[in-house]
Amino acid sequence: MSGKDEAELSRLLRAAIAGDEKAYADFLHRIAALIRGFVRRKIVQGGVDPEDVVQETLLAIHVKRHTWRQDAPVLPWVYAIARFKLIDAFRRRGRRIEIDVDDIAETFAEPETETVSERDINRALDGLPPAQRSVVSAVSVEGRSIGETAAKFGISETAVRVSLHRGLAAIAKRFGQGRFGRE
Repeated sequence: MSGKDEAELSRLLRAAIAGDEKAYADFLHRIAALIRGFVRRKIVQGGVDPEDVVQETLLAIHVKRHTWRQDAPVLPWVYAIARFKLIDAFRRRGRRIEIDVDDIAETFAEPETETVSERDINRALDGLPPAQRSVVSAVSVEGRSIGETAAKFGISETAVRVSLHRGLAAIAKRFGQGRFGRE
């Protein structure tokens, strides 16, 4: 920034302190761009959002504008506030390291898909009466809907639901799971 820019910012802040809202809006707009550049240069790794620091700095300038000595340059005062707000942000972040999950996603183990063999399925269905076995197999193994199963066997949807429920309860009881895995 040149001396001319410093003088213009000082003039705007003096006018703002005197009550000129337009000058204050212009001052904040110009100073926000300077603070944004300063903060972005200081934050080299993630963990601190530069825009949060900019907003906190602007708020601090607004609250503490009466502390600026009008015979002193404005930029060192603004940058000192920005520096302290940046330090506060780093302190809040602490010593934790933040890593984007996408950067390490390939290192995660793929979830193992639980496979059930046809033998296991047949073993589970063996103890059921034929009609229940057909309904449970159609809904739970083949993935048919209640309506499709009812149409396939020529029974009501209610009968399919009752048969499915009783069949699954019998399988759960047979394999020691109480009522559907809830003991």
